[in-house]
Amino acid sequence: MACCHSFKTGWFGVVGFLFAMAASLFIAACGSDGETRTVDFSVTVDVSRPTPSDLGEAPLKVAVAAMISPRETAAAYRELLDYLGRKLHKEVQLVQRKTYGEINELLGVGHIDIAFICSGPYAAGKDRHGLQLVATPEVNGNHFYQSYLIVNASSSFRTLEDLRHRTFAFTDPDSNMGRLVPLHWLRALGEQPDTFFEQVVYTYSHDNSIMAVARGLVDAAAVDSLIWEYYARTTPSLTALTKVIRKSDPYGIPPVVASSFVPADTREKIRGALLSMHEDPVGHKILQELMIDRFIEPRDEWYNSIRKLRADLDLSPTVSHVFAEP
Repeated sequence: MACCHSFKTGWFGVVGFLFAMAASLFIAACGSDGETRTVDFSVTVDVSRPTPSDLGEAPLKVAVAAMISPRETAAAYRELLDYLGRKLHKEVQLVQRKTYGEINELLGVGHIDIAFICSGPYAAGKDRHGLQLVATPEVNGNHFYQSYLIVNASSSFRTLEDLRHRTFAFTDPDSNMGRLVPLHWLRALGEQPDTFFEQVVYTYSHDNSIMAVARGLVDAAAVDSLIWEYYARTTPSLTALTKVIRKSDPYGIPPVVASSFVPADTREKIRGALLSMHEDPVGHKILQELMIDRFIEPRDEWYNSIRKLRADLDLSPTVSHVFAEP
């Protein structure tokens, strides 16, 4: 699942990826002037799965926001996208970018057709980028999720206040669970991250944040509850190295959206394929592996609480990102 979704991945894949990128990750630290410097360690993976028919048509380009590291995302979504391609009789390409903002802008100009995105970027970019709701995952009978504040299991930290002058990992500048919620918590204390924390880094995926806390590379992080709970069930040796010390209010779960450039009839075919997926034995098996019950009809009002959160934080609707056509 995306954005904030649950994913099928393995301990050793995450370990290898994180340690390969550890040096770059920690260059993304707050400087003395309070500005956060980031280093791009993104990986773009195009997965092309032709089907016997319609190969002369343009492929359906599907993006998955970097909720988990790019390598793990490609593995988790391969079967789902293969399934979607077969149902639509189209070639499907998986496109990845480092930031949520890049995905939004590519959707806005029609360079990506559909995307599994985080709730924060949807709430912020719906009007500016013309994002069209297609479907929403339902997980454990629920279409809401939370932010978890996690620390190393061996630490003595019990509250956010205990993390003063410590190192903290955000996921993405536009992430609701990985940045906006902890910003809101800090605001309630009358604090800002550049003065409250000793150092702030961006990991650009929730699995990287979990691993960074588990391995003691940072003192704490805010992560997507769905991803943490997925690892707690499938790789408990990872989450056992962390502990949750705070949970946020519930927010609308990350949706599947389409570009406004995608014709309405195509959007409906995609929606139909996703909404009926749990009724198909093959589709049901894929959903089980991703720990998704089913896809359901989304409602825009589920994301109003995120819009209120952004307004309370005085955040602009979106930030601009430089991007290249995939």
